[in-house]
Amino acid sequence: MQLTIRHETHYAYSAPLAYTIQQLHLTPRIEPQQRALSWHIATPGRCHAYTDAYGNLSHMLTINGSHQSLSLVAHGVVETIYPHKGRLNLVDTLSPLLFTMPTPLTQANPAILELTAASLPDRRVTAGTGHLLRLAEHIVGKVAYESGATMVTTTAGDALALGRGVCQDHAHLFLACCHAWGIPARYVSGYIDPGTTGHAASHAWVDAWVEDADFAGWVSIDVTHARLMTDAYCRLAIGRDYDSAAPVRGVRQGGGTETLRVDVQIVPV
Repeated sequence: MQLTIRHETHYAYSAPLAYTIQQLHLTPRIEPQQRALSWHIATPGRCHAYTDAYGNLSHMLTINGSHQSLSLVAHGVVETIYPHKGRLNLVDTLSPLLFTMPTPLTQANPAILELTAASLPDRRVTAGTGHLLRLAEHIVGKVAYESGATMVTTTAGDALALGRGVCQDHAHLFLACCHAWGIPARYVSGYIDPGTTGHAASHAWVDAWVEDADFAGWVSIDVTHARLMTDAYCRLAIGRDYDSAAPVRGVRQGGGTETLRVDVQIVPV
């Protein structure tokens, strides 16, 4: 499949800013199941390209001097290949054990431990793909999808208590459960051809380490839809949680009140 993608992020401020710095994860990862046929990022200011510690193709954007708005546009065409059973045949330089440590956003509490125990087999039993899909089903049964119900700072525990959230909350809760059981799992940011699902085209899901009878490695799971990743997905970045894999994240000096508008368009070919 080929996905034509256009992602525009526009910030407007009630007062001038003196300085902006943003980390951008807006370039598709180089992986066996996807490749960018064309890709371009348009930004103001200075934009320095680099590869971060997780192998994500990243940019550091800096803007000096007075400004009161900011627009970022990433667009291009990505060719994707259907991953058999959601399996990622990657040659990783990082140990999966790196992705077993919780973060402030994915820390387990008693309620999360209870959900994990009800969803996954005993800690002494190796989790397979079927176990983890069942965990995803339990999570979306506990946390209904509701746009705007949470913020990027909402923790897995808070989302579970609220009973509402978005894709990043589902991903964080899945990570919290896996880490509590010692299962390597990591956050994924990217895009999905929404089809008729009604969920946003900018998306978050997870990679989890499984040991099935015929495979041991990373399997990519869309927790929000309780299904395996297909060729309808484009992967931008991986990390331990939203903070390390967000498409756009930064700080500013000045600006007053911020208004954010994000528009993502995906057309499958």
